[in-house]
Amino acid sequence: MNSVEFRTGVIKPVEVYKEAWAMIKDQYWLVFAVVLVGMLIGGAIPIVLIGPMICGIFLVLLNKYEGRPVDFGDLFKGFDYFLPSLILAILITVPIIIMVVGMYVPMIAMAMTGPRMSENELMGFIAGVFAVELVFAVIMVCLHTLLMFSFPLLVDKKLSVIESVKLSARAVWKNMKGVVGLFLVGFVVMFIGYLALCVGIYLTLPLVFAAQAVAYRKVFPAAPTGNFQPPPPTVYQGL
Repeated sequence: MNSVEFRTGVIKPVEVYKEAWAMIKDQYWLVFAVVLVGMLIGGAIPIVLIGPMICGIFLVLLNKYEGRPVDFGDLFKGFDYFLPSLILAILITVPIIIMVVGMYVPMIAMAMTGPRMSENELMGFIAGVFAVELVFAVIMVCLHTLLMFSFPLLVDKKLSVIESVKLSARAVWKNMKGVVGLFLVGFVVMFIGYLALCVGIYLTLPLVFAAQAVAYRKVFPAAPTGNFQPPPPTVYQGL
């Protein structure tokens, strides 16, 4: 496995969102176009295209973080990672499909057998279904949280799917407090957008993606470029 180090305790949710906004505000509408087009294309053929599009979005945002201007064409460079991103998308989305199907099957069964059930049996059945679905939903949230760095690891560190999944899980686990706070702040941001006639939620997506990119870069610093920069003279004061 490639040796990729990560840092801990560096995700300060509010500061991450402030930095993310400062990063994209000068080219906000172009970033918005990248995210919107990426999500639309990704949703056109679910699972198959969503992976490359997410990779492309992170390529754009990581370039922006490094001070390079946003290039809309970089979105489609996500297809350079088509196979690994497809496998990763399957790992993430298939359990969701199973959960959704699992929700409908009991409901259909309940509709068919409901007239033959007593009120107590019916209430017990409904309570059991919701309890199972709640547990499954919690598991899915935990799984997706642990994999939040997987896509940027594919494009930034050139890791395999298994390596990116394992490393993402380790990094998230070691930064769990900051990651949970990041999701809570993101929820508040998107909820505020939702209150803005619902349309505002789409306007918050670039900021949410940018915050994830900033958080990723804080945990996984960019590799040295090899260009040595001498320290400022103040470093040697007092020596």
